[in-house]
Amino acid sequence: MNDSDFDNGSGESRESGESGGFRSEVRQRAIETYGEARDRVADAGRRAGDALSEAPLIALAGGLAAGALLAALLPRTRGEEQLLRPVGDKLGERARAAAEAAREAGTAKLDELGLSKDKAVETVRSMIQGVGDAARTSAQAALDAARGRD
Repeated sequence: MNDSDFDNGSGESRESGESGGFRSEVRQRAIETYGEARDRVADAGRRAGDALSEAPLIALAGGLAAGALLAALLPRTRGEEQLLRPVGDKLGERARAAAEAAREAGTAKLDELGLSKDKAVETVRSMIQGVGDAARTSAQAALDAARGRD
């Protein structure tokens, strides 16, 4: 080693000058990378905003689907069970009551129109018999035509 290895004329050693250049280069790369990442995030934000303004219902549906997926993947807590069980019970009761009311109203309307289960079965049997008769008649006509009978 000689004196030139330790002093580059600025009072610093050559090694510290080289490492300073390396540090400066690394710093510059970090600044550039940060700037590029910031620009990409800003572009992504603008694109997301454009997509939301162009198709808000699709964005809403996507958000609901993502929320449902997360809810399905995450386990329920005891607190949620205790808090939501009464709500679920009430909803279940109301759904059963609504289904029963719809069934009763539908049955009443069918009775009012003179339609019953027995009449429906009779109508279906009659239709099947009519279709069978039509098929036999058509088949006989086709057979007669093929044989040359008029």
